[in-house]
Amino acid sequence: MTSRLRAPKPPRPFHIVLVEPEIPPNTGNIARLAAATGSALHLVGRLGFRIDDHAVRRAGLDYWHLVDLSVHVDFAQFEHAWQKLEPEGKLFLFTAHASKSYLEADFRPGDALVFGRESVGLSAELVAKYPDRAVAIPTVGAVRSLNLANAASIALYEALRRAGLLTDSKLEPDA
Repeated sequence: MTSRLRAPKPPRPFHIVLVEPEIPPNTGNIARLAAATGSALHLVGRLGFRIDDHAVRRAGLDYWHLVDLSVHVDFAQFEHAWQKLEPEGKLFLFTAHASKSYLEADFRPGDALVFGRESVGLSAELVAKYPDRAVAIPTVGAVRSLNLANAASIALYEALRRAGLLTDSKLEPDA
């Protein structure tokens, strides 16, 4: 029998928000991340792919049923639904154009980590609506930006760490 290091499920989830994601494997990887961390996944706006049962089975996403998934027609609908669930939650908009690092953010369970399209990121209008909530993941090299799934992973695990939700991890037998 093998064991895995597991953290307790958070009392309130973090919310991963993808605005108009374009690349199915990125969303699939982020869906797995959401399932593995007890986080909610919100897909907002026009998607660059289908998420019906046939499409996710064909893509090999056998864990899709474990994802707390919500689909919203636009960002306003997402905000309305999320604020009803998390009235104390804060939005954090991840953009390569922010001047503040995500390492300075005060993450708490219930917060929403918002990411834009792979090709162009979040709209300037959305970032301008919440200028104090825009954060970036600093890079060392000359790349333009990080892969969406990698950025979501970095951000979510830092949020979990900051919220103290990884400190009670322990080895548990595989199910």
